[in-house]
Amino acid sequence: MEILYSEVFKEHKPLRYHPENPERLELAIVGLRESGLWRNVREPPEAEVEEILRVHSEEYVERIRKISKTGFSFVDPDTYVSPATWEAALKAFGAAVETARLALKRKDIYLALVRPPGHHAGRRGRAFNAPTLGFCIFNNSAGAALEIKDALGDAVVIDFDVHHGNGTQEIFWEDKNVLHIDIHEEGIYPGSGEIYDIGGKGAEGSKVNVPMPHYSKDDDYIFAWREMVIPILENIEPKVVVVSAGFDAFRNDGLATMELTERFYHFAGASLSKFSLAVVLEGGYSVGLRKGLPAFVSGYLSREAPIEEVHPSHEAVKVVEAAKKIYGKWWEIS
Repeated sequence: MEILYSEVFKEHKPLRYHPENPERLELAIVGLRESGLWRNVREPPEAEVEEILRVHSEEYVERIRKISKTGFSFVDPDTYVSPATWEAALKAFGAAVETARLALKRKDIYLALVRPPGHHAGRRGRAFNAPTLGFCIFNNSAGAALEIKDALGDAVVIDFDVHHGNGTQEIFWEDKNVLHIDIHEEGIYPGSGEIYDIGGKGAEGSKVNVPMPHYSKDDDYIFAWREMVIPILENIEPKVVVVSAGFDAFRNDGLATMELTERFYHFAGASLSKFSLAVVLEGGYSVGLRKGLPAFVSGYLSREAPIEEVHPSHEAVKVVEAAKKIYGKWWEIS
């Protein structure tokens, strides 16, 4: 494995308390150290503005640059910008793209341990009628996906952050060559990711949404992952998978009701071990980063996804069965 990390990411910081703050990276690093996984760490490259303009509009990019130059401010009620945000965001985008390049060269897991996060950022900022940018600046995972698409002709993004990756979905809404699978909590911010959001004209079926019931547990997510995510990946057998890795569905992480533990994240990582992974950090605000992130990485490195009996809730089964019925039109889902 390799970790792309920079101290610059900590310089993007608020004047007062905000859940998206530099301590998030400290928690992640502590968790990785405790698990013996803080190794092969290197400084990522800074993205060129031209690379970001492949994902975002020039107007939006210039807006972020100008606000960052003025000092501490807010893009919207949720999303702040500090004097170091511009540099940190360029470096975060560059790190994500670099993980894609590395994953294309050699099969392994490559982690972009970055902030600010990105999966809520759409082409022009706010996406799919979301009220805000949800703490995000540039869509790092979208940059990684484009790098892979350029090399292979298509790309796969899996997003298991507790919040729907509305920015990623919007950017690739009409792109049939970018498969975006998103498993998230239903009915919370940003209000998108309904089960019927299947993609735009000509790209139907390339956007797969599995909105999970409130208070879902490991058994519910493992069941959904086995029934939806794994079969779809088996349909296409991608060389590389981009993972928008948020750990805010971990029990008591703070911003949602989900009750996942290390068990699900280890399973998810192990289940993806046949692919090369470009993993880009999204959410996670406390215990999820310290425990969920190392569990995911160690799961991948273990190469073991034991078959175990699960007992999903009735509500979770209903959601998954409905999703299979909808997406079965495009994918072989048994």
